[in-house]
Amino acid sequence: LKFYHNFLNCEYGKNTIKFLRLRREGKKHFVKEVEVCTHLRLTSAHEYLDGNNSCVIPTDTIKNIVLVLAKKNGIPTLEQFAIDICKHFMTTFCQVAFVKTYVQEVPWQRLHENGVPHIHSFICVPDGIRFCEVEQCRNGPLVVFAGIKDLKLMKTTQSGFEGFYKNEHTTLPERNDRILCGELFCKWSYGECKDFDFDCTWNKIRECILEAFTGPPDCGEYSPSYQKTVNTIQMCVLSKVPQVSSFLLLPCLRNDLCVCAYSPQVLVPVETPYGSCACTLGRKKFLEAQGHVLKDERQSQFGLAAAQGN
Repeated sequence: LKFYHNFLNCEYGKNTIKFLRLRREGKKHFVKEVEVCTHLRLTSAHEYLDGNNSCVIPTDTIKNIVLVLAKKNGIPTLEQFAIDICKHFMTTFCQVAFVKTYVQEVPWQRLHENGVPHIHSFICVPDGIRFCEVEQCRNGPLVVFAGIKDLKLMKTTQSGFEGFYKNEHTTLPERNDRILCGELFCKWSYGECKDFDFDCTWNKIRECILEAFTGPPDCGEYSPSYQKTVNTIQMCVLSKVPQVSSFLLLPCLRNDLCVCAYSPQVLVPVETPYGSCACTLGRKKFLEAQGHVLKDERQSQFGLAAAQGN
């Protein structure tokens, strides 16, 4: 009995390459601790179909190349480091047809004492983890994604949920004043690689996310649903950051808080189950260029697995 099949894809690589890059400028030190995942797709699949490994670049070699590039080039930005990795594999190995690199950063911040920055001491501040993803096909452009995950935000009022569909299974009461507490995963596309300040742009996007979630500092802004909050964040980013082509937001919003019997001011969070939603918003010209299929949706499994599985 003869079986016929179509070979679609064979991708492999090295995950969870962790290291800290230390840079010294006199007495002042700079640190960048990252975790890297790099995957390759070769021009042939003989190792998969025939057991022929002659074109396979071992994953241990992939790891060593990442470490050598970190030593040689440093990590000026996460995005530039991921670009350097992709370019190296694409220009060095003719058997590589596609390369994709994911980089996330450990959030070390320089310590300050009485407002004075310390020259060599740092503190890990879990206020959202920065990551990026760069991919390239042979003879194709570098495509750059970036994002932030594990960003936990809360506002204690100016949120509600009313007028929703009800049937015999509905037990949730309508509320016009509730706590909105969420853990956000945001990923955006810069499209083809362009020469701009990745650090400045990332910080500006983060500011947009915080601004849109909270509203003005003196009064806030009412949120009728977390779906509307998601859209508000996306619209804020796309209106203020022209470098962004599309914006994916996956919030896990923990809204269900019960009141402790001993005090109405003591609220107990319900860990599971919790609500979530996902939406991608893109510029019209970007959607048309992609044939109405977003690349960050099509390739999202790698980024999400790397971002959430570590």
